[in-house]
Amino acid sequence: MNSASKSMEHQDSNEAEGMVSDRKESGKRGRKPGRKTTDKADIKARLERSRQSARECRARKKLRYQYLEELVADREKAVLALRKELDKYKTWGHEIDEGHMPEGIQTLLEEMGTIKQEK
Repeated sequence: MNSASKSMEHQDSNEAEGMVSDRKESGKRGRKPGRKTTDKADIKARLERSRQSARECRARKKLRYQYLEELVADREKAVLALRKELDKYKTWGHEIDEGHMPEGIQTLLEEMGTIKQEK
């Protein structure tokens, strides 16, 4: 091997080591070296915090689902009311087409101000 190829190999190995060390410095995930001192109290405390966090998460999820279920129920009620109103207007349209004055249309027109109320 000549000196040029040796320097290239040395440079390549330094770059590879640099990449590895860059990853170690920038990475924040995984276990930290030197944190092997865990006694039973630490483990129990960590497990209890984890359990408490899970309980709180389930409680938040339950509240979120209750809120969404109420929202859906309210929207379903609104849809039913609108369908009922639509059916009423359809029947009124059929009655008007037949030449009849539908029941309740007079009061609706008076409420809208189309027809002046007689006093």
